[in-house]
Amino acid sequence: MHQHIQNPIFKTLSAIADKNNTEAYVIGGFVRDLFLNRPSKDIDVVVVGNGIDYAEAVGQKLGSKVAIFKNFGTANIKINDLEIEFVGARKESYRSESRKPIVEDGTLEDDQLRRDFTINALAINLNANHFGELLDPFNGVKDLEDKLIRTPLNPEITFSDDPLRMMRAIRFASQLNFRIDDAAIIAIKTQKERINIVSKERITDELNKIILSEKPSVGFKLLFDTGLLHIIFPQMAQLFGVEVIKGKGHKDNFYHTLEVLDNICADTDDLWLRWAAILHDIAKPATKRFEDGHGWTFHGHEDKGARMVPKIFKQLKLPLNEKMKFVQKLVQLHLRPIVLAQDTVTDSAVRRLLFDAGEEIESLMMLCNADVTTKNEYKKTKYRNNFELVKQKLKDVEERDKLRNWQPPISGNDIMETFALDAGKEVGQIKSAIREAILEGEITNDYNEAFNFMLNLAKQMGLNPVNK
Repeated sequence: MHQHIQNPIFKTLSAIADKNNTEAYVIGGFVRDLFLNRPSKDIDVVVVGNGIDYAEAVGQKLGSKVAIFKNFGTANIKINDLEIEFVGARKESYRSESRKPIVEDGTLEDDQLRRDFTINALAINLNANHFGELLDPFNGVKDLEDKLIRTPLNPEITFSDDPLRMMRAIRFASQLNFRIDDAAIIAIKTQKERINIVSKERITDELNKIILSEKPSVGFKLLFDTGLLHIIFPQMAQLFGVEVIKGKGHKDNFYHTLEVLDNICADTDDLWLRWAAILHDIAKPATKRFEDGHGWTFHGHEDKGARMVPKIFKQLKLPLNEKMKFVQKLVQLHLRPIVLAQDTVTDSAVRRLLFDAGEEIESLMMLCNADVTTKNEYKKTKYRNNFELVKQKLKDVEERDKLRNWQPPISGNDIMETFALDAGKEVGQIKSAIREAILEGEITNDYNEAFNFMLNLAKQMGLNPVNK
């Protein structure tokens, strides 16, 4: 293992450990990532004894500031692009109503035993006489080779003690494309209700990491199969299943959503665009109807879905700011380009889409492209080619009419001043008529044309301009 800990920082840590007569080890994610050749900037150092005293000695030697968290018995040093956390080896015991353990000083073995997975329990000795030696009491290296996620203790105990570990198991499976050990899967199924003692923020943090993995469907299938999804995000679990009436079924919207999510992940790392993919059909169960002679319909699922977004964000403790509005807008508009791709595209339909989508137009087109999941290659190619035509048309109309984030050239104030009107219904009617005329292409997006159009319209309404 010597070659793995090349960074000179480890020699410094080693020298201070020996000088202070302290046993010190690098442990956890940093060691796991060495074996996986994944870059890692977070180094966890566990010492047998007082982690804070050791951290202060390291800070003094390096001339670095030490952040101390007395309650947790941990300390933290940032040096260049590395973050080193120090902690004393611990032994933990849990009470059933909390995931916060009762902590006592322990040996390295105690500390490794309390780790969540065998692949995170690997330790490398930092003391000079055993420098670079690997301590792997649970065959974590073999599990890394076998791409297996397994718990050091009986998984029932591991997950019952800290139920967030169930989410972490699934998150690692999704991020690393590993398999979860069968016994651990069974334990998640039996312990799933325990997730309710974990804060929503911690759960959503793990959920977002699953969503940001290369192929999030891996994690979502595990969440669904273990029953965790039904507890933490029931609206998504409800997408599952196919109903058949009179020989007509509809597609399984759960697996369709996962396909759309994986599709969009090939094009973007943006978490919120990925959330839009997850939520684009979220209202399908609520809007599902069977119509004789026609089959299954989901009329208005985009409007209802957009209305569900704030509630879901609130429930999952996601930000209720412009990120939520972005996702809501994409859910609301996700059918619009699809309709345009089916029909011959008129300039006015493109103008309306540009007007409604504004800055989000590229994101919307990306979502719609990902939403084509038909197995019929001819249909898929046809749709995607039509989208290219819609994209080109959007570009042409945008360059010509400058409609993105556009406001009509005549404001409500202009209308009130021209006709000496107070704010009210007539002002709104004139304003929306001008907007419609521009979107329909009856007049161009130009102040003078819009002003003359307004004068003609007002005349028909019996309004006269006041002379200035």
